[in-house]
Amino acid sequence: MLKKLEISLGSFSDKGIKADNDDFIAYKIPDNKHILKNKGIVVAIADGMSSSEAGKEASHACINGFINDYYSTPDSWSVKNAAQKILSALNSWLYSRGHSDYQSTRGMVTTLTILILKSTTAHIFHIGDSRVYRLRDNELEQLTRDHRVWISDEKNYLNRAMGIDLHLDIDYRRVLLDKNDVFLLSTDGIHDFISEQSLKKILLNSDYKQFNNDLLQQKCEEISRQAIENQCNDNLTLQLLKIDNLPLSEEKEVLQKAHELPFPPPLEAGMIFDGYRIKKELHSSNRTQIYSARYQNSNQMVILKTPSVNFEDDEFFIEQFLHEEWAGKRIDSPYVLKVIIPEQKPRSLYYVTEFLDAITLREWMQKNPLPSVDTVLPIIEQITRGIRAFHRLEMLHQDLKPENIMIDADNNIKIIDFGSVKIAGIQELKKNKDSQETVLGTVNYSAPEFYMGQSGGERSDLYSLAVITYELLNNQLPFGQDMPEKANYRQLSQLKYVSSIHLNPMVPNWMDGAIQKALSLDIKLRHEDVFEFLHDLKNPNPHFINTTTIPLIERNPMLVWKTISIVSLIVNLVLFYALVK
Repeated sequence: MLKKLEISLGSFSDKGIKADNDDFIAYKIPDNKHILKNKGIVVAIADGMSSSEAGKEASHACINGFINDYYSTPDSWSVKNAAQKILSALNSWLYSRGHSDYQSTRGMVTTLTILILKSTTAHIFHIGDSRVYRLRDNELEQLTRDHRVWISDEKNYLNRAMGIDLHLDIDYRRVLLDKNDVFLLSTDGIHDFISEQSLKKILLNSDYKQFNNDLLQQKCEEISRQAIENQCNDNLTLQLLKIDNLPLSEEKEVLQKAHELPFPPPLEAGMIFDGYRIKKELHSSNRTQIYSARYQNSNQMVILKTPSVNFEDDEFFIEQFLHEEWAGKRIDSPYVLKVIIPEQKPRSLYYVTEFLDAITLREWMQKNPLPSVDTVLPIIEQITRGIRAFHRLEMLHQDLKPENIMIDADNNIKIIDFGSVKIAGIQELKKNKDSQETVLGTVNYSAPEFYMGQSGGERSDLYSLAVITYELLNNQLPFGQDMPEKANYRQLSQLKYVSSIHLNPMVPNWMDGAIQKALSLDIKLRHEDVFEFLHDLKNPNPHFINTTTIPLIERNPMLVWKTISIVSLIVNLVLFYALVK
């Protein structure tokens, strides 16, 4: 039985001596094991600013809105990306409501501190002066910092909170979890009236490793009573939680799943395999085999991809193969190969995709060595939209090349092969993710940052797209030679971009400028995203329009030398004729 993330939790919230309670707390521990694994547990605390007109409404709206929206985000998104998008939207809503309904910059303002526990990591999002503490090895440590400015011993104000400003500046921190870690979330009605030493003493007056829901609840109430005895004049709110169990590393879960399903045997034409009649083998390598097949129940043509038995004991390969299927199932785009969910549970390790009556873009390029710009642009636009489908889900393809793009008779394209896809949400599940950070791209199409051992991003896929664009237009690689398999920045900087004007005069200079920008060695100098690149390919950008006339000797040296030869011949004939006469 695989272990899962488990916690114990206690909470307390009271208005204290105030007329109303502007604080709010909530948590969600998903019952569904898939959601628990991919999204984790959310614990949140908020303190509505009492000087604002709707602090209580703000604190409730922030926490309820965040929890509802967070569990609706794609599994492929990282915790950080999902949370920041939601918090930004919530902040904008609070700010606009504060101005429209209350005509005040402090109409709906609240602190907000969120603890998300996913796999073996705690993600902390924090703005304001609520706090998160961690008790570990008998030491209590404050993990957040207060966004409070002190004017004097008695006067202070919040300089950061939800709803104060349209610009949201929220602290983010991630810490690795240990079993028996105890986390305390509190508002200022607690920690302003109890010293850290007193908090620690209350928590350690019994064995914290034995804390359960009841004991944590008792501790919450004991801490609150102490704050009241210390003349607390504010609302009192806190949550205590303890890590009871941590899940196994993702690698072990993958291996467990692989052991449940055997590798399929070699398949041959005519065989019936899990309800599929094998038609023929389309491709085979030392890593995988690809077959065309017909599903007998529906008579539908499909593709089966199976792993090679050579990698039966290779944990990393198995992980990549399973993530390949995982990624394909979540992308829904007309420009990306569709992975099909089988009607019956597979009895072996393989996956099924739609059948494509198409050839690779490489084969198409060999048949069309210099297509027109008008032919190339619609192809690039489709590839761009396919890549964008990956990026919207916080995935990187990482192996874009003509061999991984299929094109049919009507020039409709599909991006295939998810073997190198990097999935942000899945990366967070890996205990030792840095040690497995392997780039599986292809020389000449992978971005320079990968050659230098750096991590990539969306602009790395953009680089690959730009190489493909250049090659489609010019039937040549952009630097006139193969990229070195391993290189430093100095070696790469010696590569010189070959302007399209030397190879295909039909390519406008502003289009060539857009391609050259997307191929910058420095990732920061490229376009922001693939759609910006597409826009610059389709619309003349003034920055790329060269107002200086390029000499004919550079644009078409062959024509220049032919012209010189012809002129020279004519001059010689005239001189010869004059001498004879």
